[in-house]
Amino acid sequence: MITSLFRKSTPLNYALVILLMLVFFFLYQFQDISWTKSAFSIIQKVGILALFFGSLFVMNFITKKNGLSKDSTYPVFFYFLFLLLFPSILNNPNLVISNFFILLALRRLISMQTMKTIKEKIFDASFWVFVAALFHFWSVLFILMVFISILFHGARDYRNWFLPFVALFTVATIFVLFSVMADKTLIDGFLGNMTTNIKINYFENNYQNLALSIYVAVMLFFLVSLLTTLSHKPLILHSSYKKMISFFFIAITVFLVSSNKSNDILVFTFAPLSVMATSQIETPQAKLRQELVMFVLVACCLFTFFSQL
Repeated sequence: MITSLFRKSTPLNYALVILLMLVFFFLYQFQDISWTKSAFSIIQKVGILALFFGSLFVMNFITKKNGLSKDSTYPVFFYFLFLLLFPSILNNPNLVISNFFILLALRRLISMQTMKTIKEKIFDASFWVFVAALFHFWSVLFILMVFISILFHGARDYRNWFLPFVALFTVATIFVLFSVMADKTLIDGFLGNMTTNIKINYFENNYQNLALSIYVAVMLFFLVSLLTTLSHKPLILHSSYKKMISFFFIAITVFLVSSNKSNDILVFTFAPLSVMATSQIETPQAKLRQELVMFVLVACCLFTFFSQL
């Protein structure tokens, strides 16, 4: 039933995901209504919600435009489900903003397979990665995705390899000028985030530990599923799937090295894992197995969400 509901890409399906997002967003936010007394806090919450909707539709654009889904609503639905595992992301604006810019970069990198306007796409993707790093420093590691994409699609033109550095200079110049004119402490704050911490001992309660354990199991299941079926995918899509796998491992690295570690940092893995999950569900298989996978995932996400309220 669940797989049948989201198998097609229709306005009703998107409306359902949006409605579910609104319901669970307000369920989480209204645990503490003190933020409703401040205009700034209200604007911040609305901004976070808007960016999440933006992330959903960028994710949908990436998968539909590049043939990574069979015109279904699965990618955005999976993205929404993964959010339920870590609802505290909804209170972390810096990560939400950083992830949104990383998705914009990913959109440009995946579309490089068309071999059109390669240089513009390299610069744009690099620019968005460096902007994302202003909000969460270690997201700068996604610049590796730019070089991986150049290796796939533009390695012969030596000028392509210099474009990320042009983007770095552009973002750094704008940031420094803005900091000098508006708030010089921004530079000190940014430099202070250049620290690492590989220890995973940040859990405040057992439910956060449970959420991470479930998510690790989900990641392994969908990653192995994609790796074992990749050879059966159309050859034209192999580079896109390889980029998604590379993106996934970089996102895991960002989580592992980030200093202010929390489950929220796993938001960077949502996009590639949504693609992997969609690939698994859309693979020809017994309908009962599809429904079982979806039911177990939905049940785990709902249980984890309500246990963290």
